[in-house]
Amino acid sequence: MNIVFFTQEDPFYVKIFFDEFFENFKTVAEIKAIVISQPMGKKSALSLARQMYEFYGLFDFVRMGLIYSYVKLMGKRRIQPPDTGPIPKTHTIKQLARAYGLDVIERSDLNSRVFQQLIRQYDPDLFISVASPVIFKEDLIKIPKLECINIHNAPLPRYRGMLPSFWQLYHGEKEAGITIHRINSGIDTGDIITQHYLTIEPDETLNGLIIKTKREGAKLMIEAIEAFRKGGVQYKKMKRGGSYFSFPTRRDVKEFKRRGKKIV
Repeated sequence: MNIVFFTQEDPFYVKIFFDEFFENFKTVAEIKAIVISQPMGKKSALSLARQMYEFYGLFDFVRMGLIYSYVKLMGKRRIQPPDTGPIPKTHTIKQLARAYGLDVIERSDLNSRVFQQLIRQYDPDLFISVASPVIFKEDLIKIPKLECINIHNAPLPRYRGMLPSFWQLYHGEKEAGITIHRINSGIDTGDIITQHYLTIEPDETLNGLIIKTKREGAKLMIEAIEAFRKGGVQYKKMKRGGSYFSFPTRRDVKEFKRRGKKIV
């Protein structure tokens, strides 16, 4: 089976998913490439920084900024797959992919003919989106022979959209969901392949919940891939309705904290 991942270079959380995935996935040779797109779509660096400042507040923004700067610096190191022995320490998804000898494609024009001609060369069976910031259009969705799937850290159809872990905490949920589903022309509306639930602890922070769901999500994705390999995928129709949330505003974050919740 030929698999292509689609993601973004997020040093805080998405990298945790891939660390967990590659540590436990036994047939890495099936992963042909990782496509890395610009974070948060077409936002400028200044616009993205302003949004993160409003979300984290001064103290946590500075702390996360220092971590980000360190990762960017260490991410410039060239990583080669070892001939023998363990995989070297990596700081970015790009480095991790290189460490396993995978092709890295850094593009955001995923719906263009040029990109689609390129990706067809891998003869893909399965496309997997993990926090890809690009909305897939029909021509891209149809390329893989088996399926085009996405993982979303919420119990779909509830909490579609941006940063679902935040909104589940915001609304006082007792459990957080993880859903792997078929990608269609809508946003988080495709048929469900599998769902899993995790307990939200009373003192759970957003940071802690995201880390927990990324690790569990990686394990769930391995199970989903195995189901595709065996031809045993059973789809469940996505229910109508549900809910959709955008990225939290400053007012949302203020109310989140007023309710006794913590970001970090």
